[in-house]
Amino acid sequence: MDSTPEPGQAQPARPAQPARPGTAGAGSAYGVLFLLGVMEGLLGCFQFSHAIGPVPVAALAFCLVIFATCLLAGLGMDSPMGALVPAFGWFLISFVLIMPTAAGSVIVTDTTAGRWYLYGGAAGAGLGVVLTFALERRWGRWPRRVGAWPR
Repeated sequence: MDSTPEPGQAQPARPAQPARPGTAGAGSAYGVLFLLGVMEGLLGCFQFSHAIGPVPVAALAFCLVIFATCLLAGLGMDSPMGALVPAFGWFLISFVLIMPTAAGSVIVTDTTAGRWYLYGGAAGAGLGVVLTFALERRWGRWPRRVGAWPR
């Protein structure tokens, strides 16, 4: 039986197209960004203490790495969510690993390098997220609402 309509008959409705054809790809990319944040936190928690003299070079380098990851991920994904995902992975693993174990051992110690790693990394991740918001708005990807607060 032929499914083509006769002349004058109504055409069959087309199947609905998905709103975002790349949803699975975007979800996979966010998953990889989360794992990247987790891996940066995992490596940082065990390697933060390397120093040159009194300067905690490794801790400062890990702060810059998480900042660059959050900023570039947000800009690359064209969304601030891209910056939040690796930051969340970093926070999650870093703060799980600073909890003391039942035996009393701690991975990230309360030293200058440990404080630089935790506070500097948190500031770097936060700054990367905030700059993603600011740069997205400045580049015109998000329209400003007229009459919206703040004026």
